Amino acid sequence: MVSEYSIPPALLDLPYPEPEPPTDLIFDDGVPLESNRHRIAMNALIRSMLVAYADRNDYFAGGNMFVYYSRDQKMNRDFRGSDFFVALNVDGNRERQGWVVWEEGGHYPDVIVEFLSPTTEVQDRGVKKDLYERTFKLPNYFIYDPFKPDSLQGWQLDVNRGYQPLTPNERGWLWCEVLGLWLGTWEGVIDREPSVGSCHWLRFYDPQGNLVPLPEEVAQQQAETAQQQAEAAQQQAELERQRAERLAEHLRQLGIDPDLV
Repeated sequence: MVSEYSIPPALLDLPYPEPEPPTDLIFDDGVPLESNRHRIAMNALIRSMLVAYADRNDYFAGGNMFVYYSRDQKMNRDFRGSDFFVALNVDGNRERQGWVVWEEGGHYPDVIVEFLSPTTEVQDRGVKKDLYERTFKLPNYFIYDPFKPDSLQGWQLDVNRGYQPLTPNERGWLWCEVLGLWLGTWEGVIDREPSVGSCHWLRFYDPQGNLVPLPEEVAQQQAETAQQQAEAAQQQAELERQRAERLAEHLRQLGIDPDLV
């Protein structure tokens, strides 16, 4: 046995080296999403953040990505990561295959949404919820089943009492304090899903209750506005032409050549 008296005194004050971070992180487990609707639902929230936070570059929004939170951890194959998450006050320009907490200065996600399915609901309500509450200290956590319009639930972290359920407003929306946005359902079609009829998507709404559009919806609105402006200009030009013709006819009746006026 080596005693402390056999160790040079100068070495006793040296800090213990931190363990090397794992280099075999997995970023794709090859497991497909539950459905096409689940994939679109995730992407819709990610894309809408581009509009909601258009003037910011200090956030990252991701989906269907692993979240590594311990240097000593070998990723549990049963933990696939988060369906949708947002981390604030981080470098929004970094390329990321996943969210690696120790590469983000110890920063965990700030908001997570899990989209329920028959194979994940128990885990999303149990193991993951406990992990987000106790380890991540996640401020806001939401769950929603894309096939069940009334399934939206959410929690806000209380440092003393843990997760407290959020109370929906009169529209059934839940307030996400961290993002300063409402989460609620919207009925319609996104990316041709569903192919027939419509369904209820989880969407963001601003504090005034206005739907946060997707980038393609913004482009469509701009195109429609430009079209309306063009039609209005055309109508105005036609009114001006008719007015000029009436004035010219009036001058001719007075014996005045309008081309000489």
